[in-house]
Amino acid sequence: LTGGNLIESNIRYGTVRSINYERYGYNTMADQLVPRGYKSQLNLYETQVAIKTVKDFFQTLLAERLHLLRVSAPLFVAPESGMNDNLNGVERPVNFDIKEQEGREAEIVQSLAKWKRYALRKYGFSVGEGLYTDMSAIRRDEITDNIHSIYVDQWDWEKIITREDRNLDTLKETVRTVYKVLRKTEKYMSIHYDYIEEILPHDIFFITTRELEEMFPDYTPKEREYYIAKAKGAVCIMQIGDVLESGEPHDGRAPDYDDWALNADIVVYYPVLDIALELSSMGIRVDREALLSQLEKAGCTERAQLPFQKSVLDETVPFTIGGGIGQSRICMFFLRKAHIGEVQCSLWPEEVMCEAEKEGLQLL
Repeated sequence: LTGGNLIESNIRYGTVRSINYERYGYNTMADQLVPRGYKSQLNLYETQVAIKTVKDFFQTLLAERLHLLRVSAPLFVAPESGMNDNLNGVERPVNFDIKEQEGREAEIVQSLAKWKRYALRKYGFSVGEGLYTDMSAIRRDEITDNIHSIYVDQWDWEKIITREDRNLDTLKETVRTVYKVLRKTEKYMSIHYDYIEEILPHDIFFITTRELEEMFPDYTPKEREYYIAKAKGAVCIMQIGDVLESGEPHDGRAPDYDDWALNADIVVYYPVLDIALELSSMGIRVDREALLSQLEKAGCTERAQLPFQKSVLDETVPFTIGGGIGQSRICMFFLRKAHIGEVQCSLWPEEVMCEAEKEGLQLL
């Protein structure tokens, strides 16, 4: 398997950030927004019913297979707690002041990666048990396109493991479990909706970011994901965050939740848009050694003084594995929608709204 024999001359669609539309002759907004010949198989009312069908089935089965209990989660946290996810370190969290608590501010969560680990300890979960919750976030610095929105909704989940479970076998076993739930959901939806055909392969393909770089040395990380996803159908891309031979990381990862040597993204090929579509990001969480190493690599060792990070260093929070699974991404994929705005309510640039109306794209 090499980059040369995977590249096809008829690549048509991709995300704004990974594909040069002019290179492939599709340089109008209409081409980016709506694939040629696309028409939603469901009207707005039917789409709402289908969204609930997907979500109910998927989260119930996920909780059963991973032994998770649904819990309530915060919409905002105190900035000084160190509990908010700083993602790639450049995104600005949405914050606000609290009138009743003079001089105090709160931040809308960007994910619940750190909070979940704290909650497992507080709520008294045991090894082998976990939690999941609905996470809603606002990513105001997001560059929007067919699969990106400033509104983020995902299932955040976390499960307690032992120190000895912090290994690649545990990661792969968990990825396979989540992937089986994805396949079961696709089969379930294909039974309920005649237009949905099963496209996920039986098995997911595992590859590290270094192996992917060696395979496609002349391409960007997003292009590598596209080529391997199209070749395999579904891939688990591991070890994200550390720098590669090129001197750059495959993708950004905050240094204080995932262990960069033990994390992964589940990426599938999505024929509706002819793209690689990330459905889930997960990983075994940092221990003391990994946290100190990654904070140093990221140039933010001062974060070790924040309350949550101290709890990791003191080992007062449990060892865990966890992740996030995009709710709108899941719905978009299983309902074969062309735009994430067809399955979630958000705000879009005026030109996108105009083009969507012109092209008959039903944005919620």
